[in-house]
Amino acid sequence: MVSERQENIIKLLVKEYIKNAEPISSKFLAEKYDFGICPSALRIEFQYLIKEGYLEQPHTSSGRVPTDKAYRFFVDNLKQEGENKIEEEIEEIIKGIKDYYKIAYSISKYLSSHSSSFTIFNFGEFTIKEGFEEIFKTPEAKDSSFVLDLLEFIKEFEEKEIVPGLYIGEENPVQKTRNITLICSECNFPKQKGYISILGPKRMDYENNIKLINSLNKVLKEIV
Repeated sequence: MVSERQENIIKLLVKEYIKNAEPISSKFLAEKYDFGICPSALRIEFQYLIKEGYLEQPHTSSGRVPTDKAYRFFVDNLKQEGENKIEEEIEEIIKGIKDYYKIAYSISKYLSSHSSSFTIFNFGEFTIKEGFEEIFKTPEAKDSSFVLDLLEFIKEFEEKEIVPGLYIGEENPVQKTRNITLICSECNFPKQKGYISILGPKRMDYENNIKLINSLNKVLKEIV
């Protein structure tokens, strides 16, 4: 069990790590946010969260990074807030397009560029893949183990029947690719059902990418 303060620490540390791609120190978090405790007390909270499996220390860095458990906690407690302009943008992209393949292609390019991830639009008749150039702009692409995991994941993903869902690291359905997060959703595409997947590093922007998927599904339901 974690306290309300510890929950807040997890959420803010995950947000900062997603944004900065650098280990987060207790000093940095204490200076940026008011937790109602002194920096030394925050370090004790860090130690507790390490013991509970929410944080880990990479190499000899003084900072901490979130574990799969922390990402899962973050995702499970996300609240979609604020104005959603994504639906309007998707509607504008597909406006006037009659060819379903062109619609899928346009949406795939939009999703990959706005998620900085690799996307797969999979139907019985065709599969569209977009975003290699986007995912290789991420800091994780400098790590050879991430690149190998990504390539292995894409290869095996095509051979598996994936149950829609959000899979983080060790949860993902492709074994031995623990650096990857997959968001897979069934979507009602005109005339047929398909699957849209966003594939990227565990440090992906979950709030943004979940909103992208949900917005896409809402727009597609309106045009089916």
